[in-house]
Amino acid sequence: MIYFLIALGVLVFDQITKWLVVRYMDIGQSIPIIEGVFYLTSHRNAGAAFGILQNQRLFFIIITTIVVNGVIYYIVKVKDQKKLLSLSLALILGGALGNFIDRLFMGEVVDFLDVKIVIGSFFYDYPIFNIADSALVIGVGLMLVNTLREGRKEKSKDR
Repeated sequence: MIYFLIALGVLVFDQITKWLVVRYMDIGQSIPIIEGVFYLTSHRNAGAAFGILQNQRLFFIIITTIVVNGVIYYIVKVKDQKKLLSLSLALILGGALGNFIDRLFMGEVVDFLDVKIVIGSFFYDYPIFNIADSALVIGVGLMLVNTLREGRKEKSKDR
């Protein structure tokens, strides 16, 4: 099924990029890609997004196991009827599994995409993230778009 292949593609790409970072970069090492904007920075995160819930490995393993099973169930259930929702679930599945593997085998997640936001005198160093995180965010965004579209369809039916 195509959606499981998408999830597998995200997972493989995520794990290869993390392996390259672990293999070829020291923790804390930063390589500028676009000076002042985008860097590859080797970082480890024992928590969740933005570094919250540090050192709660067992909690994340349990939650991720539940979420992954739920996502697989919904992909199988809606795959033929709701393509955008299925795509969003595939991205969420691939991203969740990517970070799950890190937590399970290393106790922490490998992060390396480092974006700095500069607008005039405003500067923000966005938390370092990875491919799995990106897939999760895009998947949740697509799920939101799907929900809004479905809501609009329901409203137009009621008229």
